[in-house]
Amino acid sequence: MDASTEKRTETDKNIIISQSEPDSSEERERQSRELKAGLHPLKNKFVFWYTRRTPGVRSQTSYEDNIKQIMDFSTVEGFWVCYCHLARPSSLPSPTDLHLFKQGIRPLWEDSANCNGGKWIIRFKKAVSGRFWEDLVLALVGDQLDYSDNICGVVLSIRFNEDILSIWNRNASDNQVVMALRDNIKRHLKLPHGYVMEYKPHDASLRDNSSYRNTWLRG
Repeated sequence: MDASTEKRTETDKNIIISQSEPDSSEERERQSRELKAGLHPLKNKFVFWYTRRTPGVRSQTSYEDNIKQIMDFSTVEGFWVCYCHLARPSSLPSPTDLHLFKQGIRPLWEDSANCNGGKWIIRFKKAVSGRFWEDLVLALVGDQLDYSDNICGVVLSIRFNEDILSIWNRNASDNQVVMALRDNIKRHLKLPHGYVMEYKPHDASLRDNSSYRNTWLRG
């Protein structure tokens, strides 16, 4: 068994073991159908989105027009089919954003699930961003992060000199959850000492029309 297969098998185990009671009758029915089909249902259904930004253009209208839904999945098997067909971060042009969000949540600051929230931001050198992105995606899909119900989605932003990971949460005003989420992400990703995480509420991003400038918290 090669390293990638071994990691995939271990992730499958974690995803299956981590399942908890579905939040709605619709989710229970979905999981029941998938189990009957011999599949392994996830706690949540997810959607991958892709944004190819036009350098120098920052209007909200142009951003919404550029967001494209590319694939969705709700089972372990569906995830691997989607993920294996995605371009690797190192091959994506700059500036590009790749989003993974729970179904029903758009990767927009104004979305009802996001408007009162914010995001933790981690900046990486391009040589290592792909590994941390994959670890973060597997953690979200497998429901491995604490306060997972507070997490809306994750984003990989490809930029000219660096790549940026961000983890979006629902409630920026709950400082205890925000800080606990930071600590959990650090532990789960095994961030090397010296990496700094920054936090920015989405309402601040709306005011200054910027995702990653003028962050509020560092830690």
